[in-house]
Amino acid sequence: MKYNLNQFFLYAFVALIFACTPQKDRILVSTIDELNRAIDKAQQGTTIVLANGTWSDIQIKFYGQGSEKSPIKLVAETPGKVFLEGQSNLHLGGKYLVVDGLYFRAGYSPHKGIIRYKIGKDSTAFHSRVTNTVIDGFTRPNRWENDRWIELYGQYNQFDHNYIAGKSNDGATFMVYHDGNEHTDSHHQIVDNYFGPRPRKGGPRGETLRLGGSETSMTPGKVTVANNFFDRCNGEVEIVSDKTNFNRFVNNVFYKCEGSLVMRHGNYTTVDGNMFIGDDDSNFYGGIRVVSTGHWITNNYFYKISGEEFRSPLALMNGIPKTPLNRYKQVTDVVIAHNTWVNCTAPIQVGIGQNNASKDVLPLSEIRSAPPIRSVFANNIIYATNPRSIPLVNHDDISGIQFKNNFFSNRVNSSVEYPQFTQKEIPMEQINDWLYVPTQEGNELLQDYHSGFRFDLINKDIFGSNRAKNNRIGAVTNSLKARGFKIDKSLYGPTWFSPEVKKSPPTVHRVNATEGALQTALRLANSGDTIELTDNQYSFGSPLVIDKEISIRSAAERKPILIYTGEQGTPAFELHPHGRLALVRLSLQGNGQQIAFAPREKNMSAAYKLFVKESVVENFEHILLASRGSFADSIGVHKTKFNKMKNGFVLAADQKGDYNAEMFTISSSSFENIKQNVIHFYRGGYDESTIGGVLTIRNTRFANSGQTEKSGILLKTPGIINVFLEGNSFVNNPVRRVAVLWGAKNNQHQENTLIASGEIEVQEQQSLEILY
Repeated sequence: MKYNLNQFFLYAFVALIFACTPQKDRILVSTIDELNRAIDKAQQGTTIVLANGTWSDIQIKFYGQGSEKSPIKLVAETPGKVFLEGQSNLHLGGKYLVVDGLYFRAGYSPHKGIIRYKIGKDSTAFHSRVTNTVIDGFTRPNRWENDRWIELYGQYNQFDHNYIAGKSNDGATFMVYHDGNEHTDSHHQIVDNYFGPRPRKGGPRGETLRLGGSETSMTPGKVTVANNFFDRCNGEVEIVSDKTNFNRFVNNVFYKCEGSLVMRHGNYTTVDGNMFIGDDDSNFYGGIRVVSTGHWITNNYFYKISGEEFRSPLALMNGIPKTPLNRYKQVTDVVIAHNTWVNCTAPIQVGIGQNNASKDVLPLSEIRSAPPIRSVFANNIIYATNPRSIPLVNHDDISGIQFKNNFFSNRVNSSVEYPQFTQKEIPMEQINDWLYVPTQEGNELLQDYHSGFRFDLINKDIFGSNRAKNNRIGAVTNSLKARGFKIDKSLYGPTWFSPEVKKSPPTVHRVNATEGALQTALRLANSGDTIELTDNQYSFGSPLVIDKEISIRSAAERKPILIYTGEQGTPAFELHPHGRLALVRLSLQGNGQQIAFAPREKNMSAAYKLFVKESVVENFEHILLASRGSFADSIGVHKTKFNKMKNGFVLAADQKGDYNAEMFTISSSSFENIKQNVIHFYRGGYDESTIGGVLTIRNTRFANSGQTEKSGILLKTPGIINVFLEGNSFVNNPVRRVAVLWGAKNNQHQENTLIASGEIEVQEQQSLEILY
């Protein structure tokens, strides 16, 4: 990746200053009272040392007036051995403060941020640094509760070499505020951090990093976000949301992130030397989305980014004429040069969001009719070995973009011509699983580059090679230097912490029908283990709690019968945060008044997963009943029969854009005698920040169901963006409509058989409440 030598020396110089600062005082504290006294007495050069151990339910207000040469420090006695748990946080105020080596876990902040560069309303931190610190799963107990983990205020602050992961509730993980002059033109440094997985959230406001808000779109930020690793940050479509001006995103790695780096309201953004690495295992991996004015997007590399629309590898959006502050400005005066896309299905998508067909159901303030103008796309490479790959999808008017000296190479399929690209086979060398660079022979084809206005500023390639000596089209000019490159995750985040967790080999527990044996086995099993049922029939009278990854299966080909005798309205299986249940070759029976599967009613801080295969589920009031704030990352049903239920899968507990499941797949199964709510998968309101739910039903039979369904619709999916009905049969269901699909979105049906079951209706445009 591109190597900024001046930036390196700046960071090294700052680190040297901190390391060599003469220490006037070093105070070891073991209680909160000792800590508060030490903070009150701290002077320039004081180091306050938190004793090793667990600090529970402490809210630290770290205020001091250090100096550049003698900062005031708050450090762990041993980095990684000072644990902040329970309802704890750390707020900073003053100047020249350093926090080093803390570990937040097993809790959440009771108010405001976990780490906040501000105390109360007035005391802001300047020239201060948080480093070498971990926040892991320190999330609020309910998904709808809003907070931000890191709140960055003031000016000239730094957040570096930290690990942040696991936020599953509402709100951005990291927020840079611009509330007044003392917080603008800030020159903050967000560098060398490991932003670990942020799970799918099932609603908006799930950014990993957000800079400002729509009200700050005229504000200079001048924030540098550099050399960070973003690992599976899947909270929403905007992994990074840039809403102030003159910010820089350089040399970051986005690894399998189901979202994009988005210039949402900001202008004059530099996006240089970043890597976007996807794979074939998701169609939602994103790249860069462009809104507004004056951006320079250079030297970036994209591999197997197959997202569409808002998650396109490069999405150039349409704007809204005379747009409100919180919507979409027209793309103007943008330079996109010397980038490389490899095996991305449709790398460049122009006019994203164009929705002129929705004029009758949306207000004019929502109609994105202004295509990109006065922009340049030059010296880029698109390389593919997939016959489905095409270089460009145009959703509106592309005439406002100049295309200069771009190459498209698809050695499998080059039958379609694209006038914006030179179509020639470029010899490429595969360096590792995801990195391809032109060979020397390929370089010779790429010497005819476009020298546009101020293109001399693009003076290095993604790996730091000097373009003045050896300039080429694409992100890479020096294949020799590329051969020596690899991603070393240990260079990101704290030196003492590794996100890699060693898991014990899974164990198979064989369980007979002795009373209490199944419950005991569940309690003692480790996450990832399998429980095999060896007898023909099991009975249990209280919910089986699933708070880990567990598979329960038959020990033979027959289906053991699990009879649930619990109270009315209770679930046979109660799904907890992080729980994953897989049932295989079983028969689950109720008495008609209970629930087969349900998340717990509150404190669902994280997602669960449910898979049912080759099984039978009969005689329950609900198959699955979601609770408010609960979220299923994945639900999978295969070769399973559901029979004699009042309700089916009810995922309709949340409102205002949030929804209760992301990936819901049913295949080769049957639903019979389900009186109502056979599938009720609901997403209230309309926004474009999320995947929007995915319901796939294939080769499944629905019969004799819907007798008491008041809506007259068998499969209810209001607001869900991705619905696929294929090869199913609907027989003798007394409803008017099998489904009402949203045609303008990704709702599709094909080869379904309908007998005495109404029809499948497609409404091309639907009027939903806008959430903004």
